[in-house]
Amino acid sequence: MSTTVGLSQTSSKGIKATGSVIHQLRIYGIFDSNKTAFHERFRDHAMRIMARYGFKIVATWESRHDNHTELVYLLEWTDTETMKERWEAFMADQEWADIKKVTAEAHGTLVGDIEDRTLELTDYSPGGRLSN
Repeated sequence: MSTTVGLSQTSSKGIKATGSVIHQLRIYGIFDSNKTAFHERFRDHAMRIMARYGFKIVATWESRHDNHTELVYLLEWTDTETMKERWEAFMADQEWADIKKVTAEAHGTLVGDIEDRTLELTDYSPGGRLSN
């Protein structure tokens, strides 16, 4: 007879918090040789244009992982559909396309690999929001 210690016997149904926001974790591989140009573009242009489309950036970090530099940032959304619609609008923005072209010509490729994760709060998460 096996015994499970410390694990709840409750059903896995309902582990997603209902009515809560969702978060999106984005991780960009950036290059040490031109990371200043990357940060300037993200800070001065991407964030401004994202705000135009209702992006709510909770926080941004620079990180080192596997000896590579990364920009990590967290977004907050009301729902998945809104997230998808806003990303489509941002990626189709002509000003953003022009800025990416000009900065790539001046500094080379600014972004390597991109990781994207949608995070849904569990019903046992300590809070329903990470920001005000």
